Amino acid sequence: MFQKTRLQLTFAYVGVLTVILTGFTVAVRLIFTRSLNQQLTVRLENLATAATFNMDLEDGELDIDDDEILVGQEQAIQWFDLQGKLVAQQGEYQLNIPLEIEPSLQNHSHPYPIRSVTKPVKELEVGEAIGYVRVSESLTELHNTLSRLDYGLSSGVAIGILLSTIGGIWLTGKAMQPIESSFERLRQFTADASHELRSPLMAIKTNADVALKYPEGIRKTDVEKFKSISSASNQMTRLTENLLLLARTDKISQIEQKPINLSSLLADLIQLYKSQAEEKNLLWQANIAQDLYFLGDEGLLRQVFSNLLQNALHYTNAGDSVTLSASRTSSKLLIKVEDTGIGIAAEHLDRIFERFWRVDKSRSYQTGKSGLGLAIVREIVRQHHGEIAVSSKLGVGSCFTVSFSV
Repeated sequence: MFQKTRLQLTFAYVGVLTVILTGFTVAVRLIFTRSLNQQLTVRLENLATAATFNMDLEDGELDIDDDEILVGQEQAIQWFDLQGKLVAQQGEYQLNIPLEIEPSLQNHSHPYPIRSVTKPVKELEVGEAIGYVRVSESLTELHNTLSRLDYGLSSGVAIGILLSTIGGIWLTGKAMQPIESSFERLRQFTADASHELRSPLMAIKTNADVALKYPEGIRKTDVEKFKSISSASNQMTRLTENLLLLARTDKISQIEQKPINLSSLLADLIQLYKSQAEEKNLLWQANIAQDLYFLGDEGLLRQVFSNLLQNALHYTNAGDSVTLSASRTSSKLLIKVEDTGIGIAAEHLDRIFERFWRVDKSRSYQTGKSGLGLAIVREIVRQHHGEIAVSSKLGVGSCFTVSFSV
């Protein structure tokens, strides 16, 4: 029963941690990338500044002194005159494109990823521009560094999520143990109390029925009191039986599976409640496909559809209709109990399968209704690995759909 809750808690824990780790990874990546780009730009700016001092104007001609500059393995320096004509160059990663003065910082992708910085060269004494220097550096190492960073961060996140999942499963199991233990004690108490209440309730009901069978032995004013006692004992008996059934259903880890002809079972139930439908002047309809076989517990499944049909009978007014249909698709068995009764308000649909929960206005329970019928239905369907859904509109009717995988 708690397996789904444990999984939900684990997924929530891992999901939150994944979001945190992903955000942290993205932030680290952005900061590290920005830092590397800034370092590369500063390195190119310094190299370009140094290169400007190696260009001079002598006797009207440009003179390049490229012996004093140490160019890195993935760098290059190019000197240009004022017309943008290449005068000299140094290094391997040279750009074979025309000089572009603006903007001074550029990224290029052909023939390989590269970044360049262009600066004007001024004559030291006069301060007039005599040419330009362009320095460049390959981005291959930058990209390789970022690739290694991405691999390291993604591996760290994956390992962190894996370890967190393992730890989350262990922590969730430890956290759920006291809850499961308390629930088990409560379930055992419910089963024990329901079992012990059956005998005294039966005694009360029997004595009340005997008194009502021979009314001449009691005062006329006491007859209604004994009727109330009999009615209350009937309600309490049904309540204890339902509680005992729920406790037993909760405790079942695996139901006994036998081949069942659902078509025959549903047809029997239609015939069983036909007289009650006629008494209420209901249009009692069935549309059941033949030979719908399913592996399950026949007694429990009979309880499911009996409860759904009784609910439809109870909450459908005279002149309205109740329809039971059963069919097979490629992968499921679908059984629907549909009525044109009083319906259920939309805000109550999510809670109608809760134990002891009742709708006060749209589906107020009358004498004999304990609020456990649909809870029992859901638990039995769940034990058969099926699903139950409801659609309804207030004043129009309701449709309960039970589906089993085949």
